[in-house]
Amino acid sequence: MTKRIRPSWDEYFLEIAKVVSTRSTCLRRRYGAIIVKDEVIISTGYNGSARSAANCLDTGKCRRQELNVPSGERYELCVAVHAEQNAIINASLERMKEGTIYIAGFEDDGRLANGHPCLLCRRMISNAQLSKVVYLSPSGEIITALPIDLLSL
Repeated sequence: MTKRIRPSWDEYFLEIAKVVSTRSTCLRRRYGAIIVKDEVIISTGYNGSARSAANCLDTGKCRRQELNVPSGERYELCVAVHAEQNAIINASLERMKEGTIYIAGFEDDGRLANGHPCLLCRRMISNAQLSKVVYLSPSGEIITALPIDLLSL
């Protein structure tokens, strides 16, 4: 009989973050984030338009794409809220404090995107008092970082 190999907790939660990313309404990239504490999921979030705003997936238009804005620039033109931000907004501070956020993302062609959180999300992660960030690199490597270390980047 072949022994079944169970994924590590990081692999398990990153797989769930990948599934959460399928709810994204962004035309450029799909991201999913989950907040976990004591191996229990506290909250999930994906990148998509703010509540009550038309989303890019339905309108078929992305303002940043139309203007050829490079990745990581001119976020003020985007109607989306980031996956990490949505996961934090949807959780209570008491429950997520000292927890871990897992982030996975995909480019529009299905390749893995860099799950490294942007500066604004890094600040929010720190303010949410999360103790660890785990994300996937474009090569599929699992990266683990402390929020304070990410703030210095």
